[in-house]
Amino acid sequence: MDNHHREDGVNQSQQERTAGFLSGFRKLLGNILEGENGKRIGTIAGVVLLVAIAVIAMRAFYLNSQNAPANLSVFAEESDGGDQVEGQTGASGGALEMPSFVIDQANLQYGIQRVALIHTSIPTRARVDVVVYTVEQGDSLFGIAETFGLKPETVLWGNFDTLKDNPHTLQPGQELNILPINGTYHEWREGESLIKVAEYYGVDPLEIIRWPGNKIDIYDFDIDNPVFAAGQQLIVPGGERELVDYGPPAITRNNPAIAATYGPGHCGTIYTGSVGVGVFLWPTTERWISGYDYNPGAGHPAIDIAGSIGNPVWASDNGVIVYAGWSNYGYGNLIVVDHGNGWQTLYAHMNTISVGCGQSVNQGQSIGGLGSTGNSSGPHLHFEMIYVGSKVNPWNFLQ
Repeated sequence: MDNHHREDGVNQSQQERTAGFLSGFRKLLGNILEGENGKRIGTIAGVVLLVAIAVIAMRAFYLNSQNAPANLSVFAEESDGGDQVEGQTGASGGALEMPSFVIDQANLQYGIQRVALIHTSIPTRARVDVVVYTVEQGDSLFGIAETFGLKPETVLWGNFDTLKDNPHTLQPGQELNILPINGTYHEWREGESLIKVAEYYGVDPLEIIRWPGNKIDIYDFDIDNPVFAAGQQLIVPGGERELVDYGPPAITRNNPAIAATYGPGHCGTIYTGSVGVGVFLWPTTERWISGYDYNPGAGHPAIDIAGSIGNPVWASDNGVIVYAGWSNYGYGNLIVVDHGNGWQTLYAHMNTISVGCGQSVNQGQSIGGLGSTGNSSGPHLHFEMIYVGSKVNPWNFLQ
């Protein structure tokens, strides 16, 4: 009995000490958590606890995902009936496996790897036939050529009956042949030789024969005796020819009457007067292009200088007037000055003319007003420079 009472007393004493310790710990913890420091400690402890829980959860999810293929329920579609069957095994009783996305590098050299393309490019077929384009207000030869990816001269060569190799004859409403490729358009005449035609345009006859737009059966064609109907149009890829010079010839003071057939502005026979110094000033107020630039290959051996109706036009150098008046070749009101030293300058589409035949003019003297007469798409000065009969690039000589 005594021993039993002693053990009870010991246990009671231990319980009292334990209760006292726990009570003291709770008081200490309560004191610690009170105030700002306690709140910070509690917050940090909570965050650490949440992070630990998240890490454990992600680890468990990752381990389960590694074993998922063995436990997944897959759907298989029967090839003969098209019915869907749900299960873990195939028709033979074995486990169905998901298709592998690992590329067998060893087999790439023996085949073509199949790749899914998000975008599919549909190739466009090149044009082989001539199309017809109707000229609209504001069109220019150079603009039309650029739209169709052609050289300006190709547009001229394809439309001689309409444009006469003169870009200034372009008018709204005209229907133009637009070739599918740079080259020329040839109208076949009875008795012609295809070899001679190709030689004239500087191409191989086979280029004409093989062009799909000409619709020639290359396996049943006699190059020495071609069968073409008179008037049939042939595309000549890469073909070239000389353009017809639509402008008047050089009109010198020694023979100004040479321009008699060009219009009523022609002058008399012989004139004397001022001689140029060989230095040329810009003939009007502006110095930028509005229209065509110098391009003799496209039938425009001049520059079109911008300006407004009535802007002054000046003589670029000293000289004598050898043409003053209307021109029948698209120039409208035209002035030609002979400078007496092998040079002539030409001023076209003028609104007004203030000089006359045989009159001497000085460099910088007003000879009229800028305009848009003749075959003109808007106000500008068509300015040409001619040296010993050849039309040169004004950009190389104007100062």
